Amino acid sequence: MKQTILVTGAVGFIGFHLCKRLIEENKDVIGIDNINPYYEEDLKRARLKVLNNLSGNFYFYQNNIENDSEIQKIFERHNPKNVFNLAAQAGVRYSIDNPKIFIKTNILGFLNILEACKNFDVEHLIYASSSSVYGGNTQLPYFEDNPVDHPVSIYASSKKANESMAHVYSHLYSVPCTGLRFFTVYGPWGRPDMAYFLFTKAILEEKSINVFNQGNMDRDFTYIDDIIDSLIKIMQKPPKKDLTFDRFSPKIHSSWAPHKIFNIGNSTQVPLIEFIEIIEKAIGKKAIKNFMPMQLGDVQSTKADTSLLEDWIGYVPSTSLEEGIHKFVNWYKNYYRK
Repeated sequence: MKQTILVTGAVGFIGFHLCKRLIEENKDVIGIDNINPYYEEDLKRARLKVLNNLSGNFYFYQNNIENDSEIQKIFERHNPKNVFNLAAQAGVRYSIDNPKIFIKTNILGFLNILEACKNFDVEHLIYASSSSVYGGNTQLPYFEDNPVDHPVSIYASSKKANESMAHVYSHLYSVPCTGLRFFTVYGPWGRPDMAYFLFTKAILEEKSINVFNQGNMDRDFTYIDDIIDSLIKIMQKPPKKDLTFDRFSPKIHSSWAPHKIFNIGNSTQVPLIEFIEIIEKAIGKKAIKNFMPMQLGDVQSTKADTSLLEDWIGYVPSTSLEEGIHKFVNWYKNYYRK
């Protein structure tokens, strides 16, 4: 019997690649996305066109996850057993000026997904958290059991809330939930608000790029194909109650409830200036750099420890940054016909 899998944020960056892989693997896929104007809608509709043109069963609903009644109807109609909640209002800097939409989508919307998963006996909910939950922590690499009590943006706060909410539903209703703290995902069909996308566009157009914190920043970059490989494996291994859980010395990543949290990154820290050089090499042009101070809500460095996820599913990313950026630049030039 074919699996029915529901993906929210289906024409977002990660959601699109996940739906594409699932359809290619002959799964029945239910996609939900509101196609909001946070970034160019044409790109989202182009992703949707790719999915609709694939040979497979793909059902798409243009809906907000904040619309509880519509979400309940979709679950009742299709009865999915695996759910990926990738829908969210994204953008750390955007959350500084637009906090209310983050609460509405990322918290109220996620609550509706949790309620539907409870009501329709979903076997596994995989939801997107973020490396942003580590906030002001400066200890690197980030381990899942590091404190996450000092967020520096509303976006980070909303993702921390998601982890708490999912644990409650795992505890009260035994909904198996896996939360994933994504670290800077990049690749073809990516998000235009991300640095690698903005840098590529500006360099090709011979315009200046903004280099924040005077270039004194580091990130853990993860190629999209490595992320999707991991998501497929994670889906096939829902968490169970940890019978060895010690309530006197609790670990954040596990629980007496069927709930787990994992970092999902590349475990490699790349300086921003080196990252720009890799893009320059892939394009064949030098960037015009505009050095600027740190932006509100940003953190200086990120680096994931992914040993827990590696132990859980054998996760080992295999795409080098040079290879991944080369693939992205080729896609960008073809898509925008530069």
